[in-house]
Amino acid sequence: MKKILTLSTALSAVGLAASAQEVTVMSWGGAYTVSQVEAYHKPFTAETGIKVVSVDADNPATPIKAMVEAGNVTVDVADVEYADSIRLCDEGLLEEIDPSILPPAPDGTPATEDFLPGALTDCAVASIVFSTVYAYDTTKFPEGPTTMADFFDLEKFPGKRGMRKGAKANLEMALMADGVPADEVYATLETDEGIDRAFAMLDKIKDDTVWWEAGAQPPQLLADGEVAMTTAYNGRIFAAQVAEGKPFQIVWDGQVYEYDLFVIPKGAPNLENALEFIKFATDTQRLADQAKWISYGPARKSSGALVGLYQDGKTEMAPHMPTSAENLTNALASSYEFWVDRDSELNERFNAWLAV
Repeated sequence: MKKILTLSTALSAVGLAASAQEVTVMSWGGAYTVSQVEAYHKPFTAETGIKVVSVDADNPATPIKAMVEAGNVTVDVADVEYADSIRLCDEGLLEEIDPSILPPAPDGTPATEDFLPGALTDCAVASIVFSTVYAYDTTKFPEGPTTMADFFDLEKFPGKRGMRKGAKANLEMALMADGVPADEVYATLETDEGIDRAFAMLDKIKDDTVWWEAGAQPPQLLADGEVAMTTAYNGRIFAAQVAEGKPFQIVWDGQVYEYDLFVIPKGAPNLENALEFIKFATDTQRLADQAKWISYGPARKSSGALVGLYQDGKTEMAPHMPTSAENLTNALASSYEFWVDRDSELNERFNAWLAV
């Protein structure tokens, strides 16, 4: 009997240890984190018993860098933008992720062939394609702006503007508004004259701009009437439109689209759980499931056909995706190569410009 009790106690201890397992995932908050909780976190815990602790940041790359450099890492997985994932990897701040561990598509196609081009890197696995767009309040402009140039036209479309506080996407949009074709934007930005041209466009609206830092802010700025139009992540505006019934409209002209990717900080306390989470969250079905909650395109080819209705059961998601054909007529793929090389320099100039 004593041996049975001892065995029972040992098994209980193992069970407690398993139930105490967790993985901490850092993301961007708001409707985006909700989509991840519903599509990834809850089913992952249900299947594995591993608890997901969700934490948010305005830009997860910033605290991740600080944690690793300080040797005090409390996050296991982070959701970051493409250029940040490359830079952090190059600096040795991320764990490498072997793509062979990722699940194949349902038809057996290896993950390396099923993910969209560029979606897998040495240290990162893409989950979604998102876009920086601009949106406006239709009660203020019933006829509405239709081009990127309209965003910079305070005479034709008066009112405050909202923009993300940083150089990335703003410089590209400024050049497209000034007539630079999307496929010439980065060649133009490689020159001093091109950078000057972008800042000259930003000068036109600088005094009428409210600067935002967190993705949840733009729809709130519109809802509160603090701005008449604002740049934003497309999924945040979609959530406000469809889930909350806000009178907002996205202008897709001049959108800047890119991947968001999962990374593992070097020294993550729960490395094995982090790898299991990424394997689970980036399989075909899970990426398609996220699209039920927010209008970001899945980063796997095999997920596309599984994208259907929003969680309301009636809204078709395809027309709201950045990758929808009609939304790509004048769209720009964000160049991670450009921003890896120029991010610090251009943000220093941006901040100096902002301070004048």
